[in-house]
Amino acid sequence: MNGTTPSTVKSAMRTIDIIEYVVARPAGVVAQEIAAGLTIPVSSLSYLLATLVERQYLARVGRRYLPGPALARLVSPRMALSLADRVRPLVKSLRSQTNETASFFVRDGWQLEAIVTETAEQSLRYSISVGTRIPMHSLAAGKALLATLSGDEIDAYFAQVRLEPFTPHSVTDEKALRKELAAIRTTGVGRTREEYTPGICGLGMAALVDGMAVGAFAVAIPLPRFTAELEARVVQKLEQTVGLFAAAETPA
Repeated sequence: MNGTTPSTVKSAMRTIDIIEYVVARPAGVVAQEIAAGLTIPVSSLSYLLATLVERQYLARVGRRYLPGPALARLVSPRMALSLADRVRPLVKSLRSQTNETASFFVRDGWQLEAIVTETAEQSLRYSISVGTRIPMHSLAAGKALLATLSGDEIDAYFAQVRLEPFTPHSVTDEKALRKELAAIRTTGVGRTREEYTPGICGLGMAALVDGMAVGAFAVAIPLPRFTAELEARVVQKLEQTVGLFAAAETPA
């Protein structure tokens, strides 16, 4: 074994990623966006797209690719996609575009639960398991979700939750956290810096459907790579991801 991925397996993985990427965008997507979102070389992408269109797993309308009629043969008509199924292609794309660990969290009481996570392919990286439950105040995704709550809900949160410290950088003061949440309501971006795991910074943004938060996308970045330039790029990708999710969830 030489440790490399066989080209046939790599092509299969890319094919699946392309289908999931297109299905997550009902309005259609152009080839350049697929290439950028999944970091697939254009030469390889063109061949895979042509094959998928030929087999009717994708349909091409002008320059845009949409889900094809053959996909209906793969699932029961009554089978609805779960929230995890719907966000998984977006989390994969977020990880591919940033090369950092990306996740989607939902609120479970006053805690977060990771329902989808894609780990970065770099040697220095953060990893979190699906099903992990973490107090909301300690992660960027949790702060982003807390910022969407009403005043009464926030008061209930602070009345019921002890702000437990996980590192010396954890925010455990109610006044300080309230100030952070007020800033997040303006920017939409939750931030943490070594507050749950030493050496890890986080950026998170709530995903809304009809004005209600259903979860949050987040990216975890090791401190040595956390530059202002990378932060700005990740925030931009989070905004794009949240926008794509909202567009896909909104009935035509």
